[in-house]
Amino acid sequence: METFYGGPLGILVAGIGLGAFFTALLWVNTLLGMFLTPLFLMPLAWIQDARAAKKAAKGK
Repeated sequence: METFYGGPLGILVAGIGLGAFFTALLWVNTLLGMFLTPLFLMPLAWIQDARAAKKAAKGK
């Protein structure tokens, strides 16, 4: 038996599927932003601190 969603039921199934897909996409992008951003910002802060300390030591 072949399952065929046509008409209003097909629109409902497609809408639910697309809604789930875009919800998952939004969730993944939010998590990536929350967890990957510090991985890039922390080393940059360390580099800036090291350069500032080097500049301060050189200036004395």
